[in-house]
Amino acid sequence: MKLYLVTDRRWLKGGNFCACIENALKNSVTMVQLREKDVPWASYAGDARKIRAMCREYRVPLVVNDDISAAEALDVDGVHIGQGDGSIPEARRALGANKIVGVSVTSLEEAFLAQEQGADYLGVGAMFPTGSKVDADLVDMATLRDICARTSVPVVAIGGIGKDNLHRLADTGVDGIAVISAILAQEDVGLATRELSLQLDGWGRQALR
Repeated sequence: MKLYLVTDRRWLKGGNFCACIENALKNSVTMVQLREKDVPWASYAGDARKIRAMCREYRVPLVVNDDISAAEALDVDGVHIGQGDGSIPEARRALGANKIVGVSVTSLEEAFLAQEQGADYLGVGAMFPTGSKVDADLVDMATLRDICARTSVPVVAIGGIGKDNLHRLADTGVDGIAVISAILAQEDVGLATRELSLQLDGWGRQALR
């Protein structure tokens, strides 16, 4: 969960979409979520298969955003669902016990429920204002700390995170961060990825013990 890339080609500065994802994979991204809004299915599926092959080469899990049926059809490693995008039991029935199911949460109560239902990890946010989801509610640092302290599944923070505010999350116990523009909107995707990865060295709940 250390450095989790959520895709959105709209942030790219002219680079080829799949090539940019591969560049991030080469430079220490540890998980990828395919999150492409308003892309025709044929293009989406074609890109997903290319990225799936890359992720398998680099031994990095690939999940898709929201769409349980797409995760099943594309045979990726799992799905990430929001509070209104299907349920964990539904995802398990469709994908099986060995696939990854991640869940977005904004409160300790949602985190407890997701863990109880069998979520493999929790995405907590938005931590900061974000241009990727302008209507996202913000989660305070105390809530993030509570979720990290009182759950046993990995926790990744998301929402408006970049190299300039990353330090504010360092003492929360979070296992990693999920980013979009902090990688994909940068002139040098590989360099941006490496810099974030270095900033994250030594993070996680073990570091607080």
